[in-house]
Amino acid sequence: MMFTIQQLSVFSFFLSLFALVSALPLAVRDVFVPPVTYPHTGTEWKVGQHHNVTWDTSNAPANITNKSGRVVLAKGGGPHFFTLETEHPLVKDFDILLGRIEVKVPDVEPGSDYTIVLFGDSGHDSAEFTISN
Repeated sequence: MMFTIQQLSVFSFFLSLFALVSALPLAVRDVFVPPVTYPHTGTEWKVGQHHNVTWDTSNAPANITNKSGRVVLAKGGGPHFFTLETEHPLVKDFDILLGRIEVKVPDVEPGSDYTIVLFGDSGHDSAEFTISN
């Protein structure tokens, strides 16, 4: 296959442009994914009670793109959980840097495979815990 000088010049230009763009430093990422510290394994909540969900804010970046938090209850923890009431979180629109927020345990079926998912810039889930009547 033969290439013309013009085709090789265009190819060389785009290859050089790609190399230049690839060499530029990436912007500093400010995604904050704080680990949930409560509830933890062994925790039992009863339907209707109020509890503080807590998370570690000690490694928060200086500039966070999305400081608005949301807490969702999920069932079937681990990588295969399905989220309950994603359109109706337990609490939303709070400052993710608070480190804790009070929630009311909803009327759900008893189980030992519930998790709390904390959303802000990203999402992080708690250890599995139990909800009983």
